[in-house]
Amino acid sequence: MRYVLRRLMQSVPTVFGVLLVTFVLFHVVSGSPAVLVLGQNAAPLSLEEFDEQKGFNKPLLAGRWVRTRAFADADFHKRVDSLDEIEGVEHVRSGAGAGWLKIRQGGVLPVPLAFPLRSHTAYRWEMAGRLAEGGEAVWITRFAGGREKTNTLAAASSRGRIRVDVPACDAAITEARLVVLRGEMDLRHLRLRRAVPRWWDSQLVFYFRQLARLDLGVSAATNQPVARMLAEGLGPSLALTVPIFLVGLAAAVSLALLCAYTHGGWPDRLILGVAVTLMSVNYLVWIVVGQFVFAYKLGWFPVWGFESWRHLALPVLIGVISGLGADTRFYRAIMLEEIGRDYVRTAKAKGVKPFGMLFRHVLRNAMIPISTHVAMTIPFLYTGSLLLESFFGIPGLGGVGINAINSADVDVVRGVVLVGSVLYILAGIISDVVYMWLDPRVRLR
Repeated sequence: MRYVLRRLMQSVPTVFGVLLVTFVLFHVVSGSPAVLVLGQNAAPLSLEEFDEQKGFNKPLLAGRWVRTRAFADADFHKRVDSLDEIEGVEHVRSGAGAGWLKIRQGGVLPVPLAFPLRSHTAYRWEMAGRLAEGGEAVWITRFAGGREKTNTLAAASSRGRIRVDVPACDAAITEARLVVLRGEMDLRHLRLRRAVPRWWDSQLVFYFRQLARLDLGVSAATNQPVARMLAEGLGPSLALTVPIFLVGLAAAVSLALLCAYTHGGWPDRLILGVAVTLMSVNYLVWIVVGQFVFAYKLGWFPVWGFESWRHLALPVLIGVISGLGADTRFYRAIMLEEIGRDYVRTAKAKGVKPFGMLFRHVLRNAMIPISTHVAMTIPFLYTGSLLLESFFGIPGLGGVGINAINSADVDVVRGVVLVGSVLYILAGIISDVVYMWLDPRVRLR
């Protein structure tokens, strides 16, 4: 027990590493989950609400200011056709390909918002530009109800980067505009940032806080808790994969023992030939032929559904047959290696019967590599069989996972990956305990 507890504690950094990897994959590499789920043509307000619900509108690791979809970053090195008709505003390009907006005296640059900025929240406008010597410009913020606030940009303090802070107010911000009162102003880019109440309130903290509450999130496609979806799909998946695993293991080990006992004889050659044949046939062929012949033509099994053991009989049979060839060859190699060792020859010389030799000596010593293979198979029992579940209408985790991938349902995919990684760690601990039980020479330290 102390060893198990120690291994669990040692696995904490591994689990933490897995959590960090999944965080990077789903929060950084995959792009915007809101766009993946809602589509490129979704309204900015819908995308903002999605980010708010999932915690994607926070800083990635830590920070004070974040983007908002109310205003997309405007980079004026490219020509903006919508500004050509505004009096006093001109797009200028240099020979090197750079560009900027030139706003002359009296020019007004409107800054449209995709949706009103929420109240009781501070915002900051960030600009890169230059106000001519002696020039003067103002930034006007308009609130709901018609009230306006003016920020003056003086020439002496407005070279390079310009910031306009809009403190939190009890009214929403509906629009903004830049007005040059005197002189000229060059503007290269314009950005809007929203203030975060606490700098450590980030996506990473939000993610770990969810996991600490055992909350795997809510599915964007079905609007159901991910934990409930995984629990509902786990039963059908295990009802399919556990019988396939147990029957396949017993059949493969039995055939491997027979091959080892009759090594070089016709049973060994026959089993090996059948195993290679089974390996050569694609998994999908077994499913299509089995469903068409035994379920549709002969009517021995139901074609579709998950209502009784009869609906699982054919998928289990197909799963066992499709994996039997590879497993038999793998276990056969292990048995042949063991049967050629000195202790087997000694047992034969002592007159040990073949049955006792195979099961008391060969199989017992071969169980260590077999148990390793079996332990690494355990996590796959959790994820289910995608093809079998899809073709036979079994509502397991295989279908849940592939539907989540197709619909970019980040929380569901992340939940499946996370639980699977934890199962891998537990499987490693189980295999160590089994080693000690099988071989007295192994000690857990």
